[in-house]
Amino acid sequence: MTTSRRDLLKLGALAAASAVLPSFAFAASNRPIERAAKPLNILILGGTGFTGPFQVNYALARGHKVTLFNRGKRPSPEWPGEVEQLFGDRNTGDLRSLQGRKWDVCIDNPTSLPFWVRDAGNVLKGSVGHYLFISTISVYADGSHPGISEDAPLAAYEGKDAMAETQESLRADIEHLYGPLKALSEAEARKQFGERVTIVRPGYIVGPRDETDRFTYWPHRVAQGGEMLVPGDGSDPVQIIDGRDLGEWMIRLAEAGTLGTFNAVGPAKPLTTTAMLKGCERVTGKKPKYTHVSPEFLDENKVELPIWVSSKSGPYAGYGAVSNARAIAAGLTYRPLDTTVSDLLAWFRSQPAERQATLRAGITREQETALLKAWHAKT
Repeated sequence: MTTSRRDLLKLGALAAASAVLPSFAFAASNRPIERAAKPLNILILGGTGFTGPFQVNYALARGHKVTLFNRGKRPSPEWPGEVEQLFGDRNTGDLRSLQGRKWDVCIDNPTSLPFWVRDAGNVLKGSVGHYLFISTISVYADGSHPGISEDAPLAAYEGKDAMAETQESLRADIEHLYGPLKALSEAEARKQFGERVTIVRPGYIVGPRDETDRFTYWPHRVAQGGEMLVPGDGSDPVQIIDGRDLGEWMIRLAEAGTLGTFNAVGPAKPLTTTAMLKGCERVTGKKPKYTHVSPEFLDENKVELPIWVSSKSGPYAGYGAVSNARAIAAGLTYRPLDTTVSDLLAWFRSQPAERQATLRAGITREQETALLKAWHAKT
């Protein structure tokens, strides 16, 4: 398939919890931030990955008190004295630092395993007023049709014991386990915290701090110019959400006490592959010569291109057109595409030279050249 099954299954929270070194030069919002009407005491599980720091920055700007709980593997010196840090390890069940405390809100960023939610519930049940869980659109059983809503059937777990699954077993079979385990984690959240639960299901999270390079591949490639291989005819829909838009919306959901389940995908209006590339052109000032190749050609050559998926057929044909109507009604807003692209490139170009040298997604220029040659010979 043209888009990696593993890539699609790792949408959303896995990216949100990815190991990222702190780098915030391009993370702050340019929009004015008003103080919240009522300050909250917020506990964030994780908080130092991809979207967590955006939550923290926004929460602090809004006047909230923030506590982070994590293993302490990624220091956060950008918040000296402003954020309380508690340490523990959910893999080993070490949540002792959370005992005997109370918070208005708990935001659970990194969880992909049901037992993490169960253990958090055992400690926090009755100690938090509102539990917000970042899930993923990979929980849906059928991704082949556009317009997937929050009420669509969820993927079924077919293993022996979901509570016995670990990070190691998940990584070993992410293709079959990621979506079902996230769905069961959602169910466990409701079991532990009752009605005071908000489930947020992102798709591809992009923008500054994105270490996966899945979206970065496109503006980076456009900036290089020349003949460029483009999948499909340009009309396939693409859905992305800036990590800052997601992180800030999570805080606003907490402030409003909004409950329910929401697909956190964007932008507000449909975005095609062509429109995405045009946005990259506006920012980079480059205009490559686009050569559109068929999905069948990509399949034949076992080529995987990030973010894009053919909308014509296949088990993930609907992944570029998931319904976000409910999230927009609940206040989700989006930065302009050009802002996301510009800030992402500025952040990426601020990274060490060795980090910029090899993208972690997409194809190399050498591979692209060979594919274009083969395509032209065929057509």
